[in-house]
Amino acid sequence: MDAYAPALEHDPAHIPVLFAEVVEALAPSPGETLIDCTAGLGGHAAAIASRLGPEGRVVLFDLDPGNLERATERVRAALNPGDPASARVVGVRENFAQAPAWAAREGVRADLVLADLGFASPQVDDAERGLSFRRPGPLDMRLDPSGPVTAAELVNSLDERELADLIFRYGEERHARRIASKLAAERRVAPIMTTDRLASIVRSVVPRASGSIDGATRTFQALRIATNDEIGSLEALLGSIDRWSGRTDEAGCWLNAGARIAIISFHSLEDRPVKHAFASVVQTGRARAVTRRPVTPGDDEQRRNPRSRSAKLRVIRLDGGDAGGND
Repeated sequence: MDAYAPALEHDPAHIPVLFAEVVEALAPSPGETLIDCTAGLGGHAAAIASRLGPEGRVVLFDLDPGNLERATERVRAALNPGDPASARVVGVRENFAQAPAWAAREGVRADLVLADLGFASPQVDDAERGLSFRRPGPLDMRLDPSGPVTAAELVNSLDERELADLIFRYGEERHARRIASKLAAERRVAPIMTTDRLASIVRSVVPRASGSIDGATRTFQALRIATNDEIGSLEALLGSIDRWSGRTDEAGCWLNAGARIAIISFHSLEDRPVKHAFASVVQTGRARAVTRRPVTPGDDEQRRNPRSRSAKLRVIRLDGGDAGGND
């Protein structure tokens, strides 16, 4: 980790998941262009930027304006310490599903693409965001504070069947119908507007075995995914990668030949489509797998950062090399 210390000096408490593994797998070279689809606090991007040098370029996407501002400042300092206002670092406050269209419109061709599908710790720990049930807060869950729909609106407006389907599909919760029925009954008494009330209602009908996850975990995951259309955004990004033909002169092209693409997922709903999309590109001979198996955090990282436990890193290179497969 010492090799990447300069990238962490602005926020030593924030160490991104699979930090060294991401930089090693992407193998950045001077002058290349990085598109970080989920900038967060900029930890990964800053480490990569320090390898790109002043002729490199970094484009950061994030829906959270606070995160985007911090990440942009951090990456500028890492890319070219002598020019902290470098125009070669651009922050874009848009969903990462828009990254391919933005890059094509701006004439940017990426050599490196990173999408870390987790959340920055300040987002999870901020009770006002409503992403966690650890502390009471409003039932919001929007990553973009200006987003059109909150989790509270979903819980209180969907009919019981729609709510059960949402919890089952995005939370893989086998008690979804029981939970939806209880939520429907409780919201008739009073709208469900806070994280602690939602968690309490769900726990009241979900049996918890000794040592298992909190009974509210899967329902919170489902609502967060639905509120932010996380799976739809991921599928849009993967579809753009799958359509890469190898010709950079085609309209809409946003990836250079030789581009390395890294995606970190945190649960099966994310990892499955990544695995299948990467395998599809590899099997057609348009790419090769840099990681033959998903890279996961070691015991030391999991001890330091328990939230990293479920992380899986998959990386491909769009160079038309020998076809292989992802396990």
